[in-house]
Amino acid sequence: MFKFFILLGFWLILCLISLGVGSYHLSPSEVLDTLLFATNERAKDVIFGIRVPRILLSSICGAMLAVSGASLQAVFKNPLVGPNIIGVSSAAAFGGAIAILLGFGGIALIFCAFFMGIFAIILLGYIAKFVRQSSIFSLILSGVVVNGFFGALISLTQYLADNEQTLPNIIFWLLGSFISANYDKFFILFFISLICGGTLMVIRWRLNLLSLSDDDIIGLGINPKTLRVIILLCTTLLISAQVAMSGNIGWIGLVVPHMARFLVGQNYNINLPVCAILGAVFMLLIDTISRASVGSEIPLGILTALIGTPVFVYLLRAQNGKI
Repeated sequence: MFKFFILLGFWLILCLISLGVGSYHLSPSEVLDTLLFATNERAKDVIFGIRVPRILLSSICGAMLAVSGASLQAVFKNPLVGPNIIGVSSAAAFGGAIAILLGFGGIALIFCAFFMGIFAIILLGYIAKFVRQSSIFSLILSGVVVNGFFGALISLTQYLADNEQTLPNIIFWLLGSFISANYDKFFILFFISLICGGTLMVIRWRLNLLSLSDDDIIGLGINPKTLRVIILLCTTLLISAQVAMSGNIGWIGLVVPHMARFLVGQNYNINLPVCAILGAVFMLLIDTISRASVGSEIPLGILTALIGTPVFVYLLRAQNGKI
């Protein structure tokens, strides 16, 4: 767990750096002065009213995506599986887009995203069963089908949206951003992650068993189907809640678990906590880079895709001959 505390220290340092980054720049001395003494009222409002909730929200979203990605890879016994690859993120994005189109927000938007995320998992299972194949390639193709289906529905939603107000809101939300971060959103995600993420952490040792056959798992006194259902429900709610709060931010759920595996190995007792803190670091770093850009902020979905795409290509190359 030494590496976990190293990453935690790096996250704290990154938090301090991130407090000073943005359109209203603050030097390290101004940040420390505001945190310790709060003498500058404007800096105090910027830090505690805007940047602290943004740091908290981005960090918890990154942790949720990373833990979900690692859990999905364990369930599907496939290192190339992620929220985007199997269509959960795009389905949740469609649910959120529908909610925005109908004028819903808050909890209603989360429920819409969650419902469509569950539907994506069910649809993926039926497609994989229909083609009667269990290879990595067939699973990726099934994910492409699910992604394409919900991508078309998202396009239809945009076509039906009002050009002056609703359409810009949907497009901006889909690109991914923490610009609307606040403490209410953070506490909603904290509550969801406490239940779902906490459940995954408690049963993380059982994720190691999913590499065995179902008969072997049953022999150890555990119902593999029940275990998979619990994991899928928890990961779907985590992903859907993240999408509802900050839009469709891809690749973190695929890339970060591989980083964690490289650092601490495959054992989920150690791997999953490291995934959480590494996901928080990765997302906060991406958000800080976005805010540091000249002019308007770069959408997070663009930045994560620019980093995640070449990594995914490398993983496909590494799997050559096994697909």
